[in-house]
Amino acid sequence: MAEEKLLTIREVSAILGVSEKEVIELAETGKIPAYKIGGVYLRFKQEQIEKFRKSGGHSPKRMLHAEKYSLNERISDFFYFNDFYILAGLIVILMLIIIFHGY
Repeated sequence: MAEEKLLTIREVSAILGVSEKEVIELAETGKIPAYKIGGVYLRFKQEQIEKFRKSGGHSPKRMLHAEKYSLNERISDFFYFNDFYILAGLIVILMLIIIFHGY
């Protein structure tokens, strides 16, 4: 009698096309059946994952997340989170101009 090989979180994320974190969230919310091995390691049955994938029961958060924010909000976030790098780049450019023009 052959034992069934259970899938790891990484294998399930590759099958579903989502991140490992999203696989864990799907298992915790009960959207996909999961089994704990040794009380710690999450494992999944191949048939159940394939059935879930074919039923279209998942929608990657990347797509949903991108639709929530407007272009202005994304630009604002870009400058908010990268202000240091932008300022540092401008200072370096200014210093190079000063050095090469001999002020």
